Amino acid sequence: MQGFNAVFNENSRLLILGSFPSVLSFQNGFYYGNPRNRFWGLMQEIFGGSIETIEDKKELLLANNIALWDIVAGGTNQKQGKQSSSDSNLACDTPADIKWILSKTKITKIICNGKKSYELFCKFYPKLVDITICLPSTSPANVRFDKTLWIEQLKQV
Repeated sequence: MQGFNAVFNENSRLLILGSFPSVLSFQNGFYYGNPRNRFWGLMQEIFGGSIETIEDKKELLLANNIALWDIVAGGTNQKQGKQSSSDSNLACDTPADIKWILSKTKITKIICNGKKSYELFCKFYPKLVDITICLPSTSPANVRFDKTLWIEQLKQV
């Protein structure tokens, strides 16, 4: 299964990397499609703007020089033969081509949204770890989410 296309433009300076779309994200057609995921509420809290539509979300990111993608470009996320949203069941068939997006942008910093994203990023791109930070997953399953860490990093964009 293929993930979503990257959201970016030539002015993007920060790349936020998730792991792979959840079941609800696939159903809703865009990143962080679970309404309980904290990602879009956090973006709106920090940067303002609307997050009503997919286009609104893209505009919010691009207006703030943020690129968005998943480290897994192609893979499976299954549990007992059914689609799962849990990263513990994630198998990466194809990693995202991070070098490609870096060549098209001004990205100098990468934020991994959660441990699985960071773990896979380090596996496939160990030479880029020095510009990368792992932040707590915005997933509703993460009971230890600390938005102050996100706010601190995103205010530096």
